[in-house]
Amino acid sequence: MTEPLLIAEGLRKRFGGLAATDNVSLAVEPSSIHAIIGPNGAGKTTLLSQLFGGLQPDEGRIVFNGADVTRLPTPARVRLGMARSFQVTSLCLKFSVLENVLLASQQRRGGWTGFWRRATESREAVARAEQALAQIGLAHRRNTPVEQLSHGEQRQLEVAVALALDPLLLLLDEPLAGLGPDEAVAMVRLLNDLKGSVTMLVIEHDIEAVFSLADRITVLDFGRVIASGPVHEIRGHPEVRRAYLGAEEDEHA
Repeated sequence: MTEPLLIAEGLRKRFGGLAATDNVSLAVEPSSIHAIIGPNGAGKTTLLSQLFGGLQPDEGRIVFNGADVTRLPTPARVRLGMARSFQVTSLCLKFSVLENVLLASQQRRGGWTGFWRRATESREAVARAEQALAQIGLAHRRNTPVEQLSHGEQRQLEVAVALALDPLLLLLDEPLAGLGPDEAVAMVRLLNDLKGSVTMLVIEHDIEAVFSLADRITVLDFGRVIASGPVHEIRGHPEVRRAYLGAEEDEHA
Protein backbone atom coordinates (compact mmCIF):
# COMPACT_ATOMS: atom_id res chain seq x y z
CA MET A 1 0.00 0.00 0.00
CA THR A 2 1.36 3.43 -0.98
CA GLU A 3 2.21 5.74 1.90
CA PRO A 4 0.51 9.18 1.94
CA LEU A 5 2.70 11.95 0.57
CA LEU A 6 1.58 14.36 3.31
CA ILE A 7 0.35 13.51 6.79
CA ALA A 8 -0.89 16.00 9.37
CA GLU A 9 -1.55 14.69 12.86
CA GLY A 10 -3.35 16.59 15.62
CA LEU A 11 -2.51 20.11 14.45
CA ARG A 12 -3.58 22.83 16.86
CA LYS A 13 -3.06 26.57 16.44
CA ARG A 14 -4.54 29.16 18.79
CA PHE A 15 -4.65 32.94 18.49
CA GLY A 16 -5.51 34.12 21.97
CA GLY A 17 -8.73 32.36 22.90
CA LEU A 18 -9.51 31.31 19.32
CA ALA A 19 -8.63 27.82 18.12
CA ALA A 20 -7.95 28.37 14.40
CA THR A 21 -7.11 24.69 13.96
CA ASP A 22 -8.22 22.24 16.62
CA ASN A 23 -6.77 18.71 16.43
CA VAL A 24 -6.74 18.63 12.61
CA SER A 25 -5.50 15.43 10.97
CA LEU A 26 -5.46 14.48 7.29
CA ALA A 27 -3.55 12.36 4.79
CA VAL A 28 -2.92 13.29 1.15
CA GLU A 29 -2.33 10.40 -1.22
CA PRO A 30 0.27 10.66 -4.03
CA SER A 31 -1.01 11.90 -7.43
CA SER A 32 -4.40 12.83 -5.95
CA ILE A 33 -6.33 16.07 -5.59
CA HIS A 34 -7.33 16.53 -1.96
CA ALA A 35 -9.69 19.45 -1.32
CA ILE A 36 -10.27 21.33 1.92
CA ILE A 37 -13.62 23.07 2.23
CA GLY A 38 -15.55 24.86 4.96
CA PRO A 39 -17.26 28.15 5.80
CA ASN A 40 -15.33 31.41 6.07
CA GLY A 41 -13.31 31.39 9.27
CA ALA A 42 -13.19 27.58 9.43
CA GLY A 43 -9.36 27.59 9.61
CA LYS A 44 -8.55 26.51 6.05
CA THR A 45 -5.85 29.07 5.24
CA THR A 46 -4.38 28.76 8.74
CA LEU A 47 -4.05 25.03 8.14
CA LEU A 48 -2.38 25.59 4.76
CA SER A 49 0.06 28.04 6.36
CA GLN A 50 1.05 25.44 8.93
CA LEU A 51 1.57 22.81 6.25
CA PHE A 52 3.78 25.18 4.23
CA GLY A 53 5.75 26.51 7.21
CA GLY A 54 4.40 30.05 7.43
CA LEU A 55 2.91 29.26 10.84
CA GLN A 56 4.22 26.85 13.44
CA PRO A 57 1.55 24.64 15.04
CA ASP A 58 1.23 24.79 18.82
CA GLU A 59 0.76 21.02 18.82
CA GLY A 60 0.85 18.20 16.30
CA ARG A 61 3.10 16.83 13.60
CA ILE A 62 3.54 17.21 9.83
CA VAL A 63 5.23 14.50 7.77
CA PHE A 64 6.05 15.15 4.11
CA ASN A 65 7.38 12.42 1.85
CA GLY A 66 8.49 10.41 4.89
CA ALA A 67 10.27 13.30 6.65
CA ASP A 68 9.08 15.17 9.75
CA VAL A 69 8.90 18.80 8.60
CA THR A 70 6.93 20.20 11.54
CA ARG A 71 9.63 22.70 12.55
CA LEU A 72 11.21 23.30 9.15
CA PRO A 73 10.97 26.80 7.63
CA THR A 74 9.22 27.37 4.32
CA PRO A 75 12.38 27.46 2.13
CA ALA A 76 13.41 24.03 3.41
CA ARG A 77 9.96 22.65 2.57
CA VAL A 78 10.22 24.13 -0.93
CA ARG A 79 13.53 22.36 -1.44
CA LEU A 80 11.90 19.11 -0.32
CA GLY A 81 9.18 19.53 -2.94
CA MET A 82 6.35 21.76 -1.70
CA ALA A 83 4.99 24.73 -3.64
CA ARG A 84 2.09 27.07 -2.90
CA SER A 85 -0.13 29.63 -4.58
CA PHE A 86 -1.95 32.26 -2.53
CA GLN A 87 -5.44 33.80 -2.32
CA VAL A 88 -4.01 37.17 -3.39
CA THR A 89 -1.81 37.26 -6.47
CA SER A 90 1.85 37.44 -5.42
CA LEU A 91 3.62 37.98 -8.74
CA CYS A 92 6.27 40.52 -9.80
CA LEU A 93 4.03 42.70 -11.94
CA LYS A 94 6.82 44.62 -13.73
CA PHE A 95 8.65 41.45 -14.74
CA SER A 96 7.73 39.41 -17.77
CA VAL A 97 5.80 36.15 -17.57
CA LEU A 98 8.97 34.15 -18.25
CA GLU A 99 11.01 36.11 -15.71
CA ASN A 100 8.48 35.33 -12.98
CA VAL A 101 8.76 31.63 -13.65
CA LEU A 102 12.56 31.79 -13.79
CA LEU A 103 12.57 33.57 -10.43
CA ALA A 104 10.70 30.64 -8.93
CA SER A 105 13.02 28.05 -10.44
CA GLN A 106 16.00 29.88 -8.94
CA GLN A 107 14.38 29.79 -5.51
CA ARG A 108 14.14 25.98 -5.63
CA ARG A 109 17.81 25.81 -6.53
CA GLY A 110 18.74 27.73 -3.41
CA GLY A 111 19.49 31.42 -3.40
CA TRP A 112 19.16 34.70 -5.23
CA THR A 113 22.75 35.86 -5.69
CA GLY A 114 23.49 36.51 -9.33
CA PHE A 115 19.94 35.59 -10.30
CA TRP A 116 19.92 37.21 -13.72
CA ARG A 117 23.25 35.76 -14.73
CA ARG A 118 22.59 32.24 -13.46
CA ALA A 119 18.88 31.81 -14.23
CA THR A 120 18.54 33.57 -17.54
CA GLU A 121 21.75 32.02 -18.91
CA SER A 122 20.84 28.51 -17.79
CA ARG A 123 19.34 26.58 -20.68
CA GLU A 124 17.94 24.09 -18.20
CA ALA A 125 16.17 26.81 -16.19
CA VAL A 126 14.73 28.49 -19.28
CA ALA A 127 13.60 25.16 -20.72
CA ARG A 128 11.87 24.23 -17.46
CA ALA A 129 10.19 27.65 -17.29
CA GLU A 130 8.97 27.39 -20.87
CA GLN A 131 7.69 23.88 -20.19
CA ALA A 132 5.68 25.17 -17.23
CA LEU A 133 4.22 27.98 -19.35
CA ALA A 134 3.29 25.50 -22.07
CA GLN A 135 1.55 23.31 -19.48
CA ILE A 136 -0.74 26.14 -18.39
CA GLY A 137 -1.25 27.66 -21.86
CA LEU A 138 0.75 30.88 -21.51
CA ALA A 139 3.75 30.13 -23.73
CA HIS A 140 2.58 32.78 -26.21
CA ARG A 141 2.72 35.40 -23.39
CA ARG A 142 6.28 34.58 -22.26
CA ASN A 143 7.65 38.10 -22.88
CA THR A 144 4.56 40.02 -21.71
CA PRO A 145 4.84 42.07 -18.49
CA VAL A 146 2.63 40.46 -15.86
CA GLU A 147 0.76 43.71 -15.24
CA GLN A 148 -0.66 43.40 -18.77
CA LEU A 149 -2.21 39.99 -18.12
CA SER A 150 -5.86 39.53 -17.25
CA HIS A 151 -6.67 38.42 -13.71
CA GLY A 152 -7.40 34.92 -14.99
CA GLU A 153 -4.06 34.76 -16.79
CA GLN A 154 -2.28 35.91 -13.62
CA ARG A 155 -3.91 33.10 -11.67
CA GLN A 156 -2.77 30.64 -14.33
CA LEU A 157 0.73 32.09 -14.15
CA GLU A 158 0.80 31.48 -10.40
CA VAL A 159 0.29 27.80 -11.14
CA ALA A 160 3.16 27.90 -13.65
CA VAL A 161 5.38 29.62 -11.06
CA ALA A 162 4.59 26.83 -8.61
CA LEU A 163 5.22 24.13 -11.23
CA ALA A 164 8.64 25.64 -11.96
CA LEU A 165 9.65 24.55 -8.46
CA ASP A 166 9.31 20.91 -9.63
CA PRO A 167 6.97 20.19 -6.71
CA LEU A 168 5.84 16.86 -5.40
CA LEU A 169 2.96 18.67 -3.69
CA LEU A 170 1.15 21.77 -4.93
CA LEU A 171 -0.82 23.74 -2.31
CA LEU A 172 -3.49 25.92 -3.96
CA ASP A 173 -5.34 28.55 -1.91
CA GLU A 174 -8.60 29.39 -3.72
CA PRO A 175 -7.32 29.15 -7.32
CA LEU A 176 -10.74 30.25 -8.65
CA ALA A 177 -10.95 33.38 -6.46
CA GLY A 178 -12.01 36.46 -8.44
CA LEU A 179 -12.30 34.62 -11.75
CA GLY A 180 -15.16 35.15 -14.18
CA PRO A 181 -17.18 32.16 -15.41
CA ASP A 182 -15.04 31.52 -18.50
CA GLU A 183 -11.80 31.98 -16.53
CA ALA A 184 -13.04 29.59 -13.83
CA VAL A 185 -13.83 26.95 -16.45
CA ALA A 186 -10.33 27.38 -17.88
CA MET A 187 -8.74 27.00 -14.43
CA VAL A 188 -10.73 23.84 -13.64
CA ARG A 189 -9.68 22.43 -17.01
CA LEU A 190 -6.05 23.28 -16.26
CA LEU A 191 -6.12 21.57 -12.85
CA ASN A 192 -7.81 18.53 -14.37
CA ASP A 193 -5.08 18.39 -17.03
CA LEU A 194 -2.43 18.47 -14.27
CA LYS A 195 -4.16 15.75 -12.28
CA GLY A 196 -1.91 12.74 -11.81
CA SER A 197 1.28 14.60 -12.72
CA VAL A 198 1.50 16.40 -9.36
CA THR A 199 -0.24 15.89 -6.04
CA MET A 200 -2.52 18.82 -5.13
CA LEU A 201 -4.05 20.07 -1.89
CA VAL A 202 -6.68 22.66 -2.78
CA ILE A 203 -8.73 25.13 -0.75
CA GLU A 204 -11.73 26.25 -2.78
CA HIS A 205 -15.20 27.75 -2.17
CA ASP A 206 -16.67 26.70 -5.52
CA ILE A 207 -18.29 23.46 -4.45
CA GLU A 208 -19.14 22.21 -7.93
CA ALA A 209 -15.52 22.75 -8.98
CA VAL A 210 -14.37 20.82 -5.90
CA PHE A 211 -16.74 17.95 -6.67
CA SER A 212 -15.49 17.77 -10.25
CA LEU A 213 -11.79 17.89 -9.31
CA ALA A 214 -11.24 16.20 -5.96
CA ASP A 215 -10.50 12.59 -5.18
CA ARG A 216 -10.97 13.23 -1.47
CA ILE A 217 -12.38 16.11 0.60
CA THR A 218 -11.71 17.23 4.17
CA VAL A 219 -14.32 19.56 5.69
CA LEU A 220 -13.41 22.05 8.43
CA ASP A 221 -15.80 23.94 10.70
CA PHE A 222 -14.62 26.13 13.58
CA GLY A 223 -11.12 24.73 13.17
CA ARG A 224 -12.14 21.08 13.47
CA VAL A 225 -12.47 18.30 10.91
CA ILE A 226 -16.16 17.37 10.74
CA ALA A 227 -15.83 14.97 7.79
CA SER A 228 -13.22 13.53 5.45
CA GLY A 229 -13.73 11.12 2.60
CA PRO A 230 -14.42 10.64 -1.10
CA VAL A 231 -16.75 13.04 -2.92
CA HIS A 232 -19.83 10.81 -2.78
CA GLU A 233 -19.58 10.56 1.01
CA ILE A 234 -19.16 14.31 1.50
CA ARG A 235 -22.09 15.16 -0.79
CA GLY A 236 -24.51 13.30 1.44
CA HIS A 237 -22.94 13.87 4.85
CA PRO A 238 -25.63 15.48 7.07
CA GLU A 239 -23.23 17.49 9.25
CA VAL A 240 -21.44 18.83 6.18
CA ARG A 241 -24.75 19.85 4.60
CA ARG A 242 -25.73 21.72 7.76
CA ALA A 243 -22.36 23.44 8.17
CA TYR A 244 -21.62 24.34 4.58
CA LEU A 245 -23.24 22.65 1.63
CA GLY A 246 -26.80 23.38 2.69
CA ALA A 247 -26.20 27.11 2.41
CA GLU A 248 -24.63 26.65 -1.01
CA GLU A 249 -27.55 24.53 -2.21
CA ASP A 250 -30.06 27.11 -0.95
CA GLU A 251 -28.28 29.83 -2.92
CA HIS A 252 -28.46 27.78 -6.14
CA ALA A 253 -32.00 26.51 -5.65
